[in-house]
Amino acid sequence: MHVVFLTFPFSSLVLAFTENLKMGGAVSAGEDNDELIDNLKEAQYIRTELVEQAFRAIDRADYYLEEFKDNAYKDLAWKHGNIHLSAPCIYSEVMEALDLQPGLSFLNLGSGTGYLSSMVGLILGPFGVNHGVELHSDVIEYAKQKLDFFIKTSDSFDKFEFCEPSFVTGNCLEISPDCTQYDRVYCGAGVQKEHEDYMKNLLKVGGILVMPLEEKLTKITRTGPSAWETKKILAVSFAPLIQPNHADSGKSRLVHLPPVAVRSLQDLARIAIRGTIKKIIHQETMSKNGNGLKNPPRFKRRRVRRRRMETIVFLDKEVFASRISNPSDDNNCEELEDERREEEETKPSELKPDPPVNFLREKVLSLPLPDPLKYYLLYYREKQ
Repeated sequence: MHVVFLTFPFSSLVLAFTENLKMGGAVSAGEDNDELIDNLKEAQYIRTELVEQAFRAIDRADYYLEEFKDNAYKDLAWKHGNIHLSAPCIYSEVMEALDLQPGLSFLNLGSGTGYLSSMVGLILGPFGVNHGVELHSDVIEYAKQKLDFFIKTSDSFDKFEFCEPSFVTGNCLEISPDCTQYDRVYCGAGVQKEHEDYMKNLLKVGGILVMPLEEKLTKITRTGPSAWETKKILAVSFAPLIQPNHADSGKSRLVHLPPVAVRSLQDLARIAIRGTIKKIIHQETMSKNGNGLKNPPRFKRRRVRRRRMETIVFLDKEVFASRISNPSDDNNCEELEDERREEEETKPSELKPDPPVNFLREKVLSLPLPDPLKYYLLYYREKQ
């Protein structure tokens, strides 16, 4: 048995390393979606602005059943029946590894609740392709309900040009061989080694595949017709892909992916008009304050982080952590409470942020246009 002691300052990196073995818990729980994203950024799981914007735009709690929403902002996976969400730190690593850009085509194998597909759709934009394959028909219905709720009620929808995901039911190992190839592919279940080539062949040259392979979240880039680059991202533990069952008929049930539809002239006009209105809003805002559009400030209680020493012990494949006491720790609770009271006393009540304004909706509704055209430009959305 080999025993190694490492002593160094406690940090999010150490926490992430030890907790990723448990599929989540790499960052602190947040009070709301924005604080969860703040924590993911601090731990370097979210590293680019596009990914951050997508995570902030869609509230993770909206994809939970009502009775489980208290756990939505914890960095943990969630499963209820066939419904499953991976831990936020996993999704953020996947989003970063996919290197998403507007106009790309994306295939989500095991698309589940549609949470990841919707975030991807915010980046792909109106001229991208966003497809998902899900084994369970009840989960497909759940995903469609959540997608409909997002489109009809979220102000974030008007801040982006959205590539709406399309979902089909079936086993992702039975995709029709004549299907189109994709720029980006993600698989949300553990891929056995014998299916690695099958997954690779779903990619266009230059495309990126991210999947759990042999207990590692793996990024594979297709650099040529028969050339690949492979990078291991982090250790993970996913349930394995379910193998096709042909016991009933003895025949394969091929999965036919949605066709890549050409947008109608009406739809193209709507996209162009909305884009023009957004530019006008941006220019008007810049002329007022010279800064362009900004997100409303979030006024939260400042969290005090204290450095302490941490001892990590490696015993074969087991990982143990023990804290070395810090003299300043004894008064942590009292100091935090004092600081909280001090902030509440000194913070003026007028600093509370106003509810966010949907500038696009306001501008469209103010235009001298017939009401049906206004509602068409707003996608007939319910939120007023």
